[in-house]
Amino acid sequence: MSSSGNASVFKYEMDHEGDVSRLVYTFGGVEARATLSPGSVLDTSSLDCFAGKIHSVHDRVSQVCDPRYLNPQTGPFYVEGAMPGDVLAVHFASIEPRYALGFSTTVPLFGALTANGFTQMLHAPLPEMTWVYGIDKEARTVRYEARESDAVYTLPLDPMHGTVGVAPALSEARSALTPGDWGGNMDTPEMRSGVTCYLGVNVEGALFSFGDGHARQGEGETCGVAVETAMDTVMVIDVIKNVPPVLWPRIESDDEIMTTGSTKPLEDAFRISHAQMVHWVVELTGLSVMDAYQFVSQTAETPIANVVDTNYTVVAKLKKEYLPGIDPLGGAHQRLKAIGKSHLTTRR
Repeated sequence: MSSSGNASVFKYEMDHEGDVSRLVYTFGGVEARATLSPGSVLDTSSLDCFAGKIHSVHDRVSQVCDPRYLNPQTGPFYVEGAMPGDVLAVHFASIEPRYALGFSTTVPLFGALTANGFTQMLHAPLPEMTWVYGIDKEARTVRYEARESDAVYTLPLDPMHGTVGVAPALSEARSALTPGDWGGNMDTPEMRSGVTCYLGVNVEGALFSFGDGHARQGEGETCGVAVETAMDTVMVIDVIKNVPPVLWPRIESDDEIMTTGSTKPLEDAFRISHAQMVHWVVELTGLSVMDAYQFVSQTAETPIANVVDTNYTVVAKLKKEYLPGIDPLGGAHQRLKAIGKSHLTTRR
């Protein structure tokens, strides 16, 4: 551990050879891999969801991966002083692809437009195929190449993390494929560089983990797999005490506040995310619940994060310009952003 300005910097080396005995595939149920002090800069990396086992269009997930072991996590990290009822703030200062390639696939019985284990049908699964994407970090692009024609399209690079979360309550261990009130596999493109994620702490030390890097992903992650790639990530992690409880993950950017809901059916995920936004507006403004309900009804945007995981995730977004003067969680986003920016400047 080193020091950058007033913030401690913790560099955690992830095993990119994919040593399965060291990989973590749950939120909860695992001992912490390292300890962080509040306000620390965490400089680390993550494997892709396949643990690096997909290398070409000829590789198939069903042949090279065990479907029970997908989305390996970096962590968990024990955060000193974090206690149940506190809020863990995680600011993503930088999320950058580690390699120049990303991979996407179709997987038998997985995805929104095919039969799966929960929506069972008599027809055969869709064909299993793999696509390779070229990643150009300097040009900030992702290159799509069709498999069954000569079509090539250039798309914007938009790195994000599909899984971000803490240990669930009651000593539960939940699959890294599942999102819930602890965070987990929310698969929202909103979890990109520059945002701060707020997670309610359920156990001592929070036991924070993250992974599932995507070079880009459409809202919904319709086929079930984004442009998967290993990531190098810098984040600032802090503990916020003596604030109203955060019951579901929240996200703050420079321009928006966001709330999430994860469950099935999809309309109930919508209801959770919007109910949580109503409550957050009440906290920020002092409006009554009914007045906040009316306000959110006229201002919220609602991107669908995923419709493929064991629970679906919906995000409610509200522009800060509609609520001038608000100061979410005591200005944590801007404070942690400044720490992350200082570290990145020093590191260069």
